[in-house]
Amino acid sequence: MPPNGSSNQAPVIAAYNLAKTFGNTVALRDVSFEVRAGEIFGLLGPNGAGKTTTVRLLACLYEPTGGSGRVLGLDITDAGNAERIRERIGLLTESPGLYDRLNALEYLDFFGDLYGMAAADRRASAERLLKMLGIWERRTDRLARYSKGMKQKIAVARTLIHDPQVIFLDEPTSGLDPESAKVVRDYVLELKADKQRTFVLCTHNLAEAERLCDRIALINQGRVVALGTADELRARLAGGKERLCKLHVRERAAEMAEVVRRFAAVHPEVTGVEQAGDVITYSTTDAQKLNPLIIQTVVAAGGQIVALNQDEQSLENVYLELMHDSREAD
Repeated sequence: MPPNGSSNQAPVIAAYNLAKTFGNTVALRDVSFEVRAGEIFGLLGPNGAGKTTTVRLLACLYEPTGGSGRVLGLDITDAGNAERIRERIGLLTESPGLYDRLNALEYLDFFGDLYGMAAADRRASAERLLKMLGIWERRTDRLARYSKGMKQKIAVARTLIHDPQVIFLDEPTSGLDPESAKVVRDYVLELKADKQRTFVLCTHNLAEAERLCDRIALINQGRVVALGTADELRARLAGGKERLCKLHVRERAAEMAEVVRRFAAVHPEVTGVEQAGDVITYSTTDAQKLNPLIIQTVVAAGGQIVALNQDEQSLENVYLELMHDSREAD
């Protein structure tokens, strides 16, 4: 069955109760999600969680032990679809796996040829990608002479050489310096915006997941433990927990602080009201419900509000707590 939260539009990528074992080792137990057209979907989790196995199943490099999936409308459990799926996707694996005796142009031309691209198209695509990644000047050097970061860039270029509709990226910025990593991230966003490409991104980088991904599946011990946007995941963790809020007012701050204290007297979810200068601070376990009421109350009392800020749960805190909860549950 499709997972909760799916749209009426047919997903470009779908996993339904996917499972995979290797001998006695359970790599995936029960993984379900859907990815819509033009979406960047993140798989976030620790080493050994099942992210790479999930991608390899969807790319038809492994056969599932259980469950099913679809990519571009094709059933991944049908062996006859494997080649059709692989020729229409781009796959960046966790290790570059380059042919060290070739130079960059030869390497990319070889893979473009495998995808059936015309010679002129192969050359144009290789030049565009190598220039974008900042290694055009090294295009005739053998890959054996490349640094780790440069090899990762060539692997990214190989993934994109045939302009695929669906792109699976397993740790795409691994080994890259901050400037190069930004180039890759910006290009992913450009492809999404301009060409409506659909991505599945495996990453350990929480900031990268938050910046790039429309939705994120947190995977641990072979199963999805949470799924949603970064804000939805924060909201899930924040329920019932105290949030520190700061109400900035224009003038009459001491008087407005008393207004907030009277409000707190009848709303026990609001505690610790203090005032320093033009800022009134307080804590609440239900910021979404009570902050609008506090604003209304202060304005009704003649207060002028400049801003209301509340501490957000970082994605790191969300990740760590949900992973801890999943381990406790197991």
